[in-house]
Amino acid sequence: MSDFLAELEERLCRYASIDSQSDPDSPSSPSTAIQLNMQKVLQAELEAIGAEDVALTDYGTVIATIPGNIEGPTVGFLAHVDTAPQFNAVGVKPRVIKGYNGGVITYPDDPELTLDPADFPYLNEKIGHDIITASGTTLLGADDKAGVAIVMTAAKHLLANPEIKRPTLRVAFTPDEEIGRGVDKRLPKDLGADFAYTFDGGKVGEIEFETFSADEAVVHVKGVSIHPGYATGKMVNAIHLASKIIATLPQATMTPETTEGKEGFVHATDMTGGSSEMRIKFILRDFEMDGLEAKGKLVQQVCAAVQASEPRAQITCTIRPQYRNMRYWLEKDMTPVTLATDAAKDIGLAAISIPIRGGTDGSRLTEMGVPCPNLFTGMQAIHGPREWISVQDMAKATDLMLAIVDRIGR
Repeated sequence: MSDFLAELEERLCRYASIDSQSDPDSPSSPSTAIQLNMQKVLQAELEAIGAEDVALTDYGTVIATIPGNIEGPTVGFLAHVDTAPQFNAVGVKPRVIKGYNGGVITYPDDPELTLDPADFPYLNEKIGHDIITASGTTLLGADDKAGVAIVMTAAKHLLANPEIKRPTLRVAFTPDEEIGRGVDKRLPKDLGADFAYTFDGGKVGEIEFETFSADEAVVHVKGVSIHPGYATGKMVNAIHLASKIIATLPQATMTPETTEGKEGFVHATDMTGGSSEMRIKFILRDFEMDGLEAKGKLVQQVCAAVQASEPRAQITCTIRPQYRNMRYWLEKDMTPVTLATDAAKDIGLAAISIPIRGGTDGSRLTEMGVPCPNLFTGMQAIHGPREWISVQDMAKATDLMLAIVDRIGR
């Protein structure tokens, strides 16, 4: 493990400093051109370490081959390059806290911000580790540039040691995972893997094969606009109607901040516009399809009720599928999950399999015919300024990737 520490630290810090945030409102693929800056770096690095068939697809994914030397299944390893749009990700300044001493971590660019192990108990387990954070005004981007660093580090090791027995391996780095568009419909064929793994998980030992199922709901509210001085009996204020929709939906239950475990939620992520027209975006999440469908119907029923209260308005609710619980497919053939679990035991780790209150590229890949569990990287407190990761945790994830390859090669 110690052989990889310096390389993983260098890679994550360098990758995190490259702006690559995705944009849910962009229709392009990838959604932002800056993601291609990251992809071109990875393309060049894969070529430099001797990977074959290195390509940057026209949908923005970098794919490469680590040649095999035995017969066996073709296995893919993936991570995503985009960072979450929920928080500032421009101008990330990673920093490394060597030999963490167990105290409260402060941030140079926001003196009032702290990372306290009392609030993040997993940090208590990392005394003596090298901790990477951002500087206080941005997220770090360990989600999922830690995954990128892990896959690249393991790939370099395998290519530098051609005697290691392995079948053909495929590596892919996707854009737009954070906005649910990381798996282009062409990727399964282009990847050509019998099964795959995403490195996009949290705590050491996590091997995940159950995720949320997810839909997006977009509500448009069109009111009646008129000069406010002459609006009596004529104006229909879209802001008031949009606010009524939000107020009518559950707030003491069925929201992210009031649910846990296997409870789903309805989450209002954006509300934009003005008195004449408003748009509300929701993400709908549930582990079961009937629960997801019920949440979509609830939003539609609330919209219909508010519409009925003001027939002069125009209110529409459009629901779009995003991804589905990978468990529906993986439970029919747990081979990749069992392989990863056994590989974890080989390196002294106990596998942790808990449902992910989120999704990964693996959700879509699994649904599209490439079974793809999700593996840990060590990332913590993601999508915010307190995001952090242990370099030693990343090294254990690198060891896991190599242990999976070793098991296949036996």
